[in-house]
Amino acid sequence: MQIGDYVIVRTFSAGVFAGILAAEEGRVVTLHNARRLWYWSGAASLSQLANSGTSQPMQCKFPECVPEVKLYEAIETLIVTPHARLNIEGVPVWKA
Repeated sequence: MQIGDYVIVRTFSAGVFAGILAAEEGRVVTLHNARRLWYWSGAASLSQLANSGTSQPMQCKFPECVPEVKLYEAIETLIVTPHARLNIEGVPVWKA
């Protein structure tokens, strides 16, 4: 995994985020242009989401991007395929 890769990061307590890897120091990960993946459907796991994206983008709840987020207690980081990245970025912004 390299700086600049598009990744999915699962944290211990802050949830799951997708974005561009900007820094990684131990269990602290910084992402740029990051979206919280609050709820997903159409993928059985984060691994499938990272490889294939979602088959049900209209059922997902991905809020708008933030320019930067620092995530503490990262417990899983997955590289996202180019296809899955386009799919994740194409999910409509969820607003409450």
